[in-house]
Amino acid sequence: MKATNMRTLTVSLTPRQAEMMQSAVEKGSYASNSEVVRDALRLWEQREEVRELELARLKKAYDEGMASGEGREISADGLLAELKAEARKRG
Repeated sequence: MKATNMRTLTVSLTPRQAEMMQSAVEKGSYASNSEVVRDALRLWEQREEVRELELARLKKAYDEGMASGEGREISADGLLAELKAEARKRG
């Protein structure tokens, strides 16, 4: 990234977080504290993207379930019996 695209922010860290960051830089895992923060933010962005995809998948499943028709009550034993019967039909 070009330096002109960078923005300086002040961030507060716990002592443990600061120690971990400094240790990662000293060990050579990262070139700078900024690189550690940028990597952490990339991981956060990825997690948020996965979360959004999962929420969309769940919403679709919910919508499909709601569109599938009227629900019915069934006991646990009744459900188990139905599942066993379906399994026997499949072989």
